[in-house]
Amino acid sequence: MSDQNETLYMPEVEDNIPLPKNAREAMPELSPSQEIKMRANTIKLISDMNGDVIEPNIKNMEEAEMLAEEMMTKPELRRDYSQYPNETMAYLAGMVAQTQVQLTKDLADYKMYVLNNAVLVSETSKSHRDKLSALRMIGEMDGVDAFKKKTEITHVNKTGQELEEELKKAIEELKGKVIEGEVIEESND
Repeated sequence: MSDQNETLYMPEVEDNIPLPKNAREAMPELSPSQEIKMRANTIKLISDMNGDVIEPNIKNMEEAEMLAEEMMTKPELRRDYSQYPNETMAYLAGMVAQTQVQLTKDLADYKMYVLNNAVLVSETSKSHRDKLSALRMIGEMDGVDAFKKKTEITHVNKTGQELEEELKKAIEELKGKVIEGEVIEESND
């Protein structure tokens, strides 16, 4: 029994374009963290649509922690994440996202640590060599850029009439000037 108001949508398919054999072949190559994020987004979308709550239990959390540790210690190893339950994947995705944010924050902290210690060395060293070395390190840091040469170019836009007036003025100034030179005669021997 079909509804008479039912509308059938047929996508336009172009000729001479090979279709992938399966969904796996159609998928782009993803890094493990990209795949985990994609899976977690899909899990969340489906659970939101169904009104389901994704709550990992202790086993899911331990499994996710094991996977996360494996990702960090053996980055070349590729797991088949489809074999893990949604709760494990959702928890793992949260861990991966948090680790990436934490890594970024840590790198900024390390930069600040290096800068602060270089300043301390430059101010407290007795040796001129150590002071200059610390100052050079500070000057080369991104953001300080004390040794980068900067060139400023100012573009002035003028109308054709303004340019014509400037040229006329320059020509008038040159008209009254005597240009000295030496005439060299060529001999036709």
